[in-house]
Amino acid sequence: MTAVDLGLPRIGGKAPGVADTATRPDTPYLVDGFGRVATDLRVSLTDRCNLRCTYCMPEDGLDWLPESNTLTDAELLRLLRIAVERLGITDIRLTGGEPLLRNGLEGLVEAIAGFRPRPRISLTTNAIGLARRAPRLAAAGLDRVNVSLDTLQEDRFKEIARRDRLRHVLDGLDAAREAGLNPVKINAVLLRGVNEDEAAPLLRFALDHGYHLRFIEQMPLDAQHGWDRENMITAEEILAKLRAEFDLAPSSTERGAAPAERWQVNGGPQEVGVIASVTRPFCAACDRTRLTADGQLRNCLFSQSETDLRTPLRAGESEEQIADHWRATMWVKAAGHGINSDEFTQPLRPMSAIGG
Repeated sequence: MTAVDLGLPRIGGKAPGVADTATRPDTPYLVDGFGRVATDLRVSLTDRCNLRCTYCMPEDGLDWLPESNTLTDAELLRLLRIAVERLGITDIRLTGGEPLLRNGLEGLVEAIAGFRPRPRISLTTNAIGLARRAPRLAAAGLDRVNVSLDTLQEDRFKEIARRDRLRHVLDGLDAAREAGLNPVKINAVLLRGVNEDEAAPLLRFALDHGYHLRFIEQMPLDAQHGWDRENMITAEEILAKLRAEFDLAPSSTERGAAPAERWQVNGGPQEVGVIASVTRPFCAACDRTRLTADGQLRNCLFSQSETDLRTPLRAGESEEQIADHWRATMWVKAAGHGINSDEFTQPLRPMSAIGG
């Protein structure tokens, strides 16, 4: 069996996967026991979605969160303000489900843009409805978008997403670029036996339109718990398919905490990224913290536990008390997600409920 670099942080001679039990340092920021600092907040605005992608959820959808459990705009903004003003968050990514389904999204973006210091604000979306809203979102303060797009063929789009909406996605991409939400990024998942032959066409499309393409290894986050490692298209396979038609060279840009390995295409300056969460984990550099639509805090995408921030928020706890809950949760973050361990267990919540 091929060895996998787990990408785990180490402090001293401490074994990976074991949190440092020393006293947490006296800092307001979101440090963990391995020396990482979370500055990137992923916020799920809703668990609802208007697509039914086969690798995400069943055809009939899921049991959505009751409205009473979902954070109100005021509650959400209070938590985000705490994150920015007290915890050192510099980047806020609005996700879902599908975040464009959240009523009043433009108002939320405008309020977040008013925080000081101002965080960078991005949106991960399927782009359905983005064509008419991109100008308003840009005016409100949105900085950029990531759009999910797995195929350029209408019949395949219907097969994967179970909806005939490819034209709307393409129109949304165009509108985002025209509105200045740059760089416009595309996230693509290749599925064995479905769209694995579209690696090169997707890259050619992105290069022609000035979009930044990132391929993502399929992860065990589907609601059906049907993920199969053998069916996953690996990073090595993706790169091999791209190299059949393009010259790739490692990017000279420092990767930092970015999840994607980047490659210059045909000598640059245009690039393509590959997010190899399974076969090339990047846990050692992770700088993310996550908030679900119902106010649950997660210190890892694959965490088996959550910290309830909604209850103390509604009970009237002070901002510093809530900030302390957040700090404590991040302090015990595991060294890595453990996908490649025999003990790995898929989270109960699917990606649509956690947020991308």
